[in-house]
Formats: sequence, C-alpha cells, structure tokens
Amino acid sequence: MFMEKVILIKYGELSTKKDNINFFLKKLKENILFALKGMNAEVTYDLGRMFIHTNENFEEVIKKITNIFGIHEINIGYIIDSTDFNQIKEEILKLLKEKEFTTFKVESKRSNKNLNTTSVELSKNLGAYILKNIEGLKVEVKNPEVLVNVEYRCNNTLVYFEKITGLGGYPVGTLGKGLLMLSGGIDSPVAGFLTMKRGVKIEAIYFESPPHTSNEAKEKVKSLAKKLAIYNNDITLHVINFTDIQEAIYKKIPHEYLITIMRRMMYRISAIIASKRNAKILINGESIGQVASQTLTSMSAINEVVKIPVIRPLACFDKLEIIDIAKKIDTYETSILPYEDCCTIFVPKHPVINPSKEKCVEYEALIPYKDLIYTAIKNHEVINIKVGEEATEFKDLL
Repeated sequence: MFMEKVILIKYGELSTKKDNINFFLKKLKENILFALKGMNAEVTYDLGRMFIHTNENFEEVIKKITNIFGIHEINIGYIIDSTDFNQIKEEILKLLKEKEFTTFKVESKRSNKNLNTTSVELSKNLGAYILKNIEGLKVEVKNPEVLVNVEYRCNNTLVYFEKITGLGGYPVGTLGKGLLMLSGGIDSPVAGFLTMKRGVKIEAIYFESPPHTSNEAKEKVKSLAKKLAIYNNDITLHVINFTDIQEAIYKKIPHEYLITIMRRMMYRISAIIASKRNAKILINGESIGQVASQTLTSMSAINEVVKIPVIRPLACFDKLEIIDIAKKIDTYETSILPYEDCCTIFVPKHPVINPSKEKCVEYEALIPYKDLIYTAIKNHEVINIKVGEEATEFKDLL
C-alpha cells in the first residue's frame, strides 16, 4: 500500500460553476504552475479537489500559492492508495501518532458508495479506533485541537488535518481584462485587488504631471503596481504625461471645475487605452462622498464622457474599511508616502460638488483637449512589471 503526501486545494466558490467549472479549474491550474515556476511540481485535479504533487519544501510551495485567487482552502493531505477501511485506519493512526494533541474530532465524506455504511458511522468507528490506540485523548466536537478529515473516494482515500484559508474568488484571467486607474493613494490599489478577486486580470494607468509631480511619486506607483502584480502574475502600467492637459485646464477653466474637468480628461484617455488593450472595464478607487469629485452628481458628470463600464469596488466602503484591506495586502505603507500625484496638485479651495454637465461641455470648449489627449496617448510610456523582476520601460506609440 502506498501513501503520498500532497498539497490539497479546495475550490469554494468555483464549485458553483457546474457546466463551466473545467474552464475555471484549468485557469487555476495555470496560475498555480506560474507561481511555482522553477520548482518541481505537478498539478492534477478533478471536479472536487486539486492536488499539488511535489518533492519541494511544502512550506515554500504553500507560501507561493497563498496569493492566488480561486483557492478557498489549502491543506497538507495524504492520499492513501486503498479503499479498505482497516488499512485506512491503520495509516491514519500512524499519522496521528506524529502529532501532539489531547482533543480531536473525525469528519468523514463518502463518495465511495461501495462502503456499506454511512459517513457518520465511519466517523464513529474511526474515532473509537483512535481512542482505543492512543492514550489520553478525548473527542471534542466544537473546538478540537486536531480535526481528522477523511474522504473515502472511489479509488483511494484522502486524509488531511490543518487548513490554511485561501483568498477565495475566481482565478485571475477567467473574467477578462480591466484597466485600473492607479494613483498613489490608498484606495485604487485596494480597488484593483478586489477586482482581481473576481477573476479580472488588470492593467493599470497612471497620470503624472512633471515637474509638478516628482519621480518619487512615479516610483511609488510602480511599487504599488509591483505589489498588485503578486496577485495578477504581472502588470502592464501605462504612464500618461498629463502636464500639458493639466496646465491648460488650470489656465483656462474656472477653478471650481478644475477637478471635474481633469477627471473627465482622465476618463477619456483611460477609455482609449482600455479599448486598444482589449480591456472591458475601467476600475477606480472612488468611494461615494469621500471627496468633491465622488458625489453622485460629480460621478455622473465625469462618467458621461465614456461608454465603457466603470467599476467602483469601493463605492460603498468607508475609509477605515479601505485602510484595513490596504494593510492586509501590504499597500498601505507605500500609499501614505508623502509624494503628491496629479490628483492632489492644483486643488481648488472650493471645488464644485454638484457640477453641471452643460458647464463642463462649455468649459472644455476653451481648450484643445482632443489634440492634447491624442499627443498624451501617442507618447505615453509603458512599463511591464513582473513578479521578482525589474520593471521594463519603453515608449508605446499608438
């Protein structure tokens, strides 16, 4: 009889996909193999479970896969090449004798219908066998030190104990691509993270305004993009020089409308880049009422310049909730570095909170914004960021 130690992946939400589940599982397998590139590992799966077979250090392997969306739970498991209950309980006993504990519980699942007994009876019988053969133990139903999970499968038996909670969601790349409007602030990286959790692969766009914004501000955004790339496998960052557009707005347009018109220009540029990169949505970190440009009237006036759907994962989050996620994904400390982006310079004292769409159109006619947008996109910079590698920069002439 053979017993193999494996890493067990549970799907969680993916199991609801039914007819489409193979598409999601294939992508999850690809993402896991990408994360384990350079390691000796094989991934197999069925509709219920995925397994990583490897002779590498298990802790190192688990560390590399904990940032993969689509994984509900990770376990170190043991595949016993037998369906004979007497052989199975002997192997489980050997595993338990390597652990230190005083309370336990057995939970059984039975897909092997040839076993002429119920899952409850299997748990009771195994529990009794453990109590008989290991002194000083007792069964604890609510909060056991060791939970013995046994899955009696058709051709083998799966045993596992401790669990590591995964990120859940869908594998990145299963739901298409989106373009994240990435500033240097706290909110937009969190919005990107939550969108990736729904299976969307992201690219990012950043607006710089030299000399009004510093190179440090750009490096800060590149650092944030690199942190997001951990979940995305890589990230393409589009850097738009916004200086000429921003200066034209500042010189020609009433100051209370500066932010509104500026955001409308950013949306137009982002929509064009998204179209050229086959991104189906724009994503940003707007939260209702947080600043003047994020009132419902402002968002409506800004949103009207694009036809592409705009996703706002943080629309109904408060700031403390957003900060909590930012800390968990390790973007917070980078986001609070004191380098201004172009959204925080030239801020008027009294920005309009209920902008008129008609006035927006009237004021935009004061500047040659179409030509300015064309030039900004034509000369924009593209930075490819891959996990564990230095960013590669080049000019992208559209």
